[in-house]
Amino acid sequence: MKRLVTTICVALLAFNPALADSPPAADPTLASMIEQLGLREDSRPSRDLPGWKKPTKAVVWLDSESRLPALRAVAPGVEIVLAANLDAAKGAIDGAQVLLGYCNQDLLDLGNQVHWVQVYSAGVENCVSNAAMHQHNRVLTNGQKIASPALAEHAIGMMLALARGFDQYHASQLRSEWERQNDLAGGQVMELEGRTLLVVGLGGIGGQVAKRGHGLGMRVIATRNSGREGPSYVDYVGLSDELLTLAAQADVVINTVPLTEQTTGLFDAKFFEAMKSTALFISVGRGASTVTDDLVAALKSGQIGGAGLDVTDPEPLPAGHPLWSMPRVLISPHVAGRSDRSLDRLFLLVQENLRRYVAGEPLLSVVDIERGY
Repeated sequence: MKRLVTTICVALLAFNPALADSPPAADPTLASMIEQLGLREDSRPSRDLPGWKKPTKAVVWLDSESRLPALRAVAPGVEIVLAANLDAAKGAIDGAQVLLGYCNQDLLDLGNQVHWVQVYSAGVENCVSNAAMHQHNRVLTNGQKIASPALAEHAIGMMLALARGFDQYHASQLRSEWERQNDLAGGQVMELEGRTLLVVGLGGIGGQVAKRGHGLGMRVIATRNSGREGPSYVDYVGLSDELLTLAAQADVVINTVPLTEQTTGLFDAKFFEAMKSTALFISVGRGASTVTDDLVAALKSGQIGGAGLDVTDPEPLPAGHPLWSMPRVLISPHVAGRSDRSLDRLFLLVQENLRRYVAGEPLLSVVDIERGY
């Protein structure tokens, strides 16, 4: 962390030589975001990456032209071309070394000088599946962890709503019925303090979920693929082969895994059979990590107590699909990452990564293209 702050201080001096006469000061917004979200800095300066050269052109998608001056301020000498759609990006990509906001096979084929690609989402499965992304020593960064606070709060919100029966009471409200004795009368209204929360995928989103679950007084356990390390508020971190054992302990399971070959279909009939019949399943990871037919069967049979889904397979969920009308199911249309702060955090990351790339410094949130996250 000290090295990150030092890097930011040096950058500020470079932007404004007048600051050299005063003690260096880090950008408090950027420094606090890096620390809060645990953004990772690459181990190598970008200038040492095969294929890097000081860029002269970047093609960018932005939600607003008002962000352009901030990007131009950190990339002196770089032509920054705003491309509002894919066709515009294709028309502008010739000669660009930097591509921000797009990752498309045809676009990358046209832009054979593109070395660094920044996608804005956390999920990169659609990007790394492009053969062109594996050519020309390309470097990929993403928006991992940027939306994790919003995603975590969405997951916790779904958990609380199901635990307290809000889904049932809201259905009564829509019928204008004062119904106190409903399907939850049999003890399904759950107090969460002291209960066990299993976070599957203890990464950026999972860590934020775990932090909030701990704050509610829950016992938090988790799995991660990379090892057993975890924050102090996680009681136990298991490896991926311990998933079924840990699922049997959980009162709530929250899925935050990225979509990889290993996680596709991870939550299947065997997984739901391992869960308690009263346990809740919440998914804000990727829809294809869950076998939808197996989830529907588990809900119908009472193998699990309910589900909160921000992601489904397929997406959009077709009209008439059983999940739409099943009791004890909450569905949101893949919007968990939205908040009043997410976009500002995202473009602060994009701006900082552009500055770092132009200066040849280590990038933040670099993706292992072969691993897929």
